[in-house]
Amino acid sequence: MRAKLEILALVLGAIGLVGTIAVTALPMWKVTAFIGPNLIVMEAQWEGLWMACIRQADIRMQCKVYDSLLILPGDIQAARGLMCVSIVLAVLAVLVSVCGMRGIDYYQDDSRGKNVILLVGGCLFVAAGLATLIPVSWSTHTIIRDFYNPLVLESQKREIGQALYVGFATFLVLLIAGVILLCRYAPRERKDEEDGPYVPVEKDKMSMLERTPSSNSYWKSQYV
Repeated sequence: MRAKLEILALVLGAIGLVGTIAVTALPMWKVTAFIGPNLIVMEAQWEGLWMACIRQADIRMQCKVYDSLLILPGDIQAARGLMCVSIVLAVLAVLVSVCGMRGIDYYQDDSRGKNVILLVGGCLFVAAGLATLIPVSWSTHTIIRDFYNPLVLESQKREIGQALYVGFATFLVLLIAGVILLCRYAPRERKDEEDGPYVPVEKDKMSMLERTPSSNSYWKSQYV
């Protein structure tokens, strides 16, 4: 059962890694809000971390990479860095988990090594999930705030894009993967603490029992 949970955590972590890459690459962070009479409903505008796209009614789509980082709003600039950090953390988490599961056969008696690998892998998955949640939540808050702000022009208002929904789902997947590994770490640590001290005590008792007959025979011989 324990091995199945660890494999499940690894599979969820790999799915989270793919989701993180998809969220970073998709241009659908902010989409056009069709709320005003002046908007052209024959085309939709998408804004992502790296490019902006215009999709027309005849399914033609044109994308253009941003010319400068300075023209981007603060939430998009921060999202670029945080999503790149999230990808790196997710890759490290998957590699640590894979190496740990492959290395279990080589050090089956080393319980501390298993615990450390579970702890590091779980922490990396949780950190990757948090690094994904922060920019996704920040962008979502900015979109909702501007949407209900009467001072913002209707042509500049945007709606929540599909990439943000994928980002929230990715955060949940990475969080579940990390929690599974951390929960598997805690029982193992407690079991090691409970089982560890009793082994040398039993050995000492056995050695004392083995020495007891010889010592009794020695004292008998002295009295005789």
